[in-house]
Amino acid sequence: MKKQLLIGLLCSVALPCMAFDPLFTSKAQPPKGCIDKDIAHDPLSLDDLVQIGVCTNPALSAQYMGVKANEANLGSGRNEYLPTIRLTGNAGISGVRMESHGGYAQTEPYAAKAEAAWLLFDFGGRESRINTLRAYADAANYGYNAALHDLMLSVQTAYLRLLAAQETLVSANASLDSYKQSYTEAQKRYKLGMVSLSDNLQAKTRYEQALLSVVLAEDEIKQFSGQLAILLNLSPDTQLQLKKPVFDQADISIEKDDVQELMKDALANRPELRAQESQERAAKSSVTAAKTGMLPSLSATASADLADTTWKHSSYYGRENVAGLVVSVPLFTGFSNLYRVKSASWAYQQEQANTQNLRLAIQNEVWSNYQHYKTSKRSYEISQTVLESAEENHRVAFRYYQVGKGDIITLLDAVAQLAEARQNKISAFYSLLLSKANLYRSVGK
Repeated sequence: MKKQLLIGLLCSVALPCMAFDPLFTSKAQPPKGCIDKDIAHDPLSLDDLVQIGVCTNPALSAQYMGVKANEANLGSGRNEYLPTIRLTGNAGISGVRMESHGGYAQTEPYAAKAEAAWLLFDFGGRESRINTLRAYADAANYGYNAALHDLMLSVQTAYLRLLAAQETLVSANASLDSYKQSYTEAQKRYKLGMVSLSDNLQAKTRYEQALLSVVLAEDEIKQFSGQLAILLNLSPDTQLQLKKPVFDQADISIEKDDVQELMKDALANRPELRAQESQERAAKSSVTAAKTGMLPSLSATASADLADTTWKHSSYYGRENVAGLVVSVPLFTGFSNLYRVKSASWAYQQEQANTQNLRLAIQNEVWSNYQHYKTSKRSYEISQTVLESAEENHRVAFRYYQVGKGDIITLLDAVAQLAEARQNKISAFYSLLLSKANLYRSVGK
């Protein structure tokens, strides 16, 4: 049993035992459940992308290491509740040459000393210092949760933008087909002498502009694809296969459609606010710790000495054992304790103001995101009706132009309106999903 205790003590003092946690401060765990998929070929859902991002994002990993460092600091602080034991020893050789008769005397002294000290009472200073470290550890943990939420929102945003870009390309190609159909019809009617050259040129111009829109849409896909890959710690040229939400089947509603309830949820759930409140608690504990620095402390001490100056030539040695209580009273420290208390008090008031400011900012964020969500939802509903009208208008305009009852300007305007309505529906749909994601993030979900 003694041997096992000695091994444990040596690990805690001298060895880098990363998993050894005798004071039980380690709570945060690394991400688990990373998916096993062929990223380059398997279709990936939003949940898949979030899992990959959580497991591979280097910025999030750095945040997690900060959490573990603060937990270790807390463990270091808790050592104040335990005694400290120190063992020292020395040995050497010394010699003296006698000038009077040329003799030489040599001694080989040694000494060993064991010391122990244990802080018994300091008017709550030790507890306040540990509470400060505990609050900092909590703040780091909440900060990690906030970073996790931010990463999830970033992945979701990049995912939806990439899908929107892909849908925009589909829309651009559909518009290109419509313009090509108009251009083909204008060419045919021009060759038959039924319309002027102007009709043909206008149709050709619109067709080439539509072709440019396709090229720009393809470039946008590459940009958003690269951004998503970077978030997943992949090469920007990684080709990702994404599962797409269906327009008519997408969940565009929210659980609570009451902005007051949403603001209450945000104040209760947001990890940023919990982190700031932990910072405030740390500042408050620092005030108490600074005040106790001006008060006495009581410690128990014990020591044992063993020394001999001629251990090879004599059996005589000295031994001294001491045990007692030590009272330390800081009478004058150059006013450093006074200003330390002032500094801690002002820092505490600053953290209180920061907490109140963050509460107001969170409420404003929820309010703004809720209003944006409601607007986006209404815009999406209107865009569906507009698209239906634009499709019917295009069919009528094209039919009229075919039979010679309409002009090219009317037809091209109808095609442009159809292209715009189609794109507006895509933008409104993905803007709605993005606004919903931002609202949930501001609520702390």
